[in-house]
Amino acid sequence: MIDFIKKHKFGFVLLIPGVIAGFLYWKYIGCMSGTCAIQSNWHTMVLFGGLIGYFVGDSIDDILKKRKNKLEKDGTL
Repeated sequence: MIDFIKKHKFGFVLLIPGVIAGFLYWKYIGCMSGTCAIQSNWHTMVLFGGLIGYFVGDSIDDILKKRKNKLEKDGTL
């Protein structure tokens, strides 16, 4: 479990801001009529924001790992 957390650390770091951003989006911008599937309920918007935050963080982690591996391969590190 610890290895999984270390492997996806940026995803978990950006999960919390994603959850907060999802809640704030629902509160100030979301759909008030209730016809929007994701935006009308705070709990779905919080989950959606958390997923987006995790995916962005995991993508950043992958980019950084690829850059580090490329630098180690080239011998510049």
